[in-house]
Amino acid sequence: MKKKIIIGIIVLAVFIYIFSYFSVKSVPKIAVININGVISSYEPVIQNIETAQIDSSIKAVVIAVDSPGGAVGAAQEIYSAIEKLRKEKPVVVSMGNVAASGGYYVSVPANVIYANPGTITGSIGVIIQHVSFAKVLEKLGIKVENIKSGQNKDILYPNRELTPQQKKLLEETIKDVYNQFLEDIVKYRKIDINTLKQYADGRIFTGRQAKKLKLIDKLGNIQDAVEEAKKLAGLEGKKVMVIKIRKEESILKKMLQLKLSIPENLSFPQFYYLLSF
Repeated sequence: MKKKIIIGIIVLAVFIYIFSYFSVKSVPKIAVININGVISSYEPVIQNIETAQIDSSIKAVVIAVDSPGGAVGAAQEIYSAIEKLRKEKPVVVSMGNVAASGGYYVSVPANVIYANPGTITGSIGVIIQHVSFAKVLEKLGIKVENIKSGQNKDILYPNRELTPQQKKLLEETIKDVYNQFLEDIVKYRKIDINTLKQYADGRIFTGRQAKKLKLIDKLGNIQDAVEEAKKLAGLEGKKVMVIKIRKEESILKKMLQLKLSIPENLSFPQFYYLLSF
């Protein structure tokens, strides 16, 4: 008798689970994906985007951006992923405290961009840093000699000054990436590129200023962005579930990846090769 009761409870539990699963699965959803902090690693964000892309119950996506920018390559990876997503589902961006430089860049492909009136955005530009310790080393009587395969292999090493020719090479590189930034903006924003160049000099804007310049579409918070996503998905007035997609790497995994990604012979100056938005 007890065995039959236990089996009956198990069957009932399985039935309830299956019923709940398909009930939840059938409800249309709006997914919220966060992009927070400096953009240096793109894999977790892209995984979240891919999850939203393949889930047929997710009808639209809100990207909540709160980032001051980051590495060019990582930002471009995320930009491309959002481009692919918007071909299948509406994408709305909600800018938080700050969505500047790379934070603005990843927002651009959205169908609609929201920002708060006081959100800090803009900062359209590219930067690469070179720190020279050459004179300090000379005063200390330390001589560091770089054995290299070409005259520009150590172009950003801090134990030497940049030559005028090398500075020109870097400026050309910066200019090319800067033009990529502008081209990717005008691809989705209704702004003439020549008009854009007039204020795409690294300056920042409030959300209200950005709206006047057509860098964003509407003023509002994340709730407004969710309502916009419902509208674009044709779900106004319908029962909708708002979910958050979070697939973040553990701290331990991040530490292990950092350790594994830095060879023992990697010298400090090589970090300066990073281009940043």
